[in-house]
Amino acid sequence: FAAQRHVLTYMEDAVSQLLENREDISQYGIARFFTEYFNSVRQGTHILFREFSFVQATPHNRASFLRTFWRCFRTVGKNGGKYSSICCYLLTAQEYHCLLQLLCPDFPMELTQKAARIVLMDDAMDCLMSFSDFLFAFQIQFYYSEFLESVAAIYQDLLAGKNPNTVIVPTSSSGQHRQRQPPNDCNPLEGVEASLFYQCLESLCDRSKYSCPPSALVKEMLSSVQRMTFYGFLMALAKDQGINRALGALPDKGDLFQDPAMDQEIEKLVAQVSGLSVSGPASSSADTANMPARNSPRINSPWKPLHHRRKMDAESEGSNEETDSSEN
Repeated sequence: FAAQRHVLTYMEDAVSQLLENREDISQYGIARFFTEYFNSVRQGTHILFREFSFVQATPHNRASFLRTFWRCFRTVGKNGGKYSSICCYLLTAQEYHCLLQLLCPDFPMELTQKAARIVLMDDAMDCLMSFSDFLFAFQIQFYYSEFLESVAAIYQDLLAGKNPNTVIVPTSSSGQHRQRQPPNDCNPLEGVEASLFYQCLESLCDRSKYSCPPSALVKEMLSSVQRMTFYGFLMALAKDQGINRALGALPDKGDLFQDPAMDQEIEKLVAQVSGLSVSGPASSSADTANMPARNSPRINSPWKPLHHRRKMDAESEGSNEETDSSEN
């Protein structure tokens, strides 16, 4: 159970965070720190602003990152934009990558480009994509990264007329993204025999220690066609709602722009801000001065950003001293 849930990974990270932030933690105790840390892991907020090596370290981390990305930026697809007449913003791969970096500053561009190719089916990385198209393609590329590396190698062998007798399973972390030549899917009539392709993928799923889509759903997908191209397969994975439900990170496409819990929190914040900003035109400055001071609620952040925030505060203090000295 411990290995399946990657308990050791989280224990090592918790201890690392404890040592790095021991001065802050000493104020209220180690027990409270571990309680808050594992509560954040359970809630999926532990991946916020963390380095990519941690974000992709476990399936739970990957699912948490996907869910957080959707919840933070779903309004990109919900609201109308100048580039679209169907009530959604259309963005380029570079712009989606900027959004990903807001949550994970060192998120690799290569993963974003691979997800974009699933949607665009070519190398035109400057083309516009809807949020829903990119999100579901990104989910497949990010969560099943190692699986897709092996699928690409198998597809190339089949395309060359070889019948792979051994299953290629990546042994390195997906953080070390290997450059691969995308299979040539220019001609939609080309591809590989779907039944043979599935036999190879079934063997891959049985042996792989990394996350793979459910074999039954892959079989159902490939049994409906005679031949399949590589990017056709990736697009089918991205559009399959059964695979999306099995992964469990994102809602169905029809519910993609609905998040009642988040909407309620936003409405509460808006109401609080509106209440603070309402003041009568006849209010005097003396009345304003006599108003009780409000303490803004403090939102707990993951432990990792605290270290960066302290450095930013130190740099800010230094810049203020330079400004003061220049004014004198």
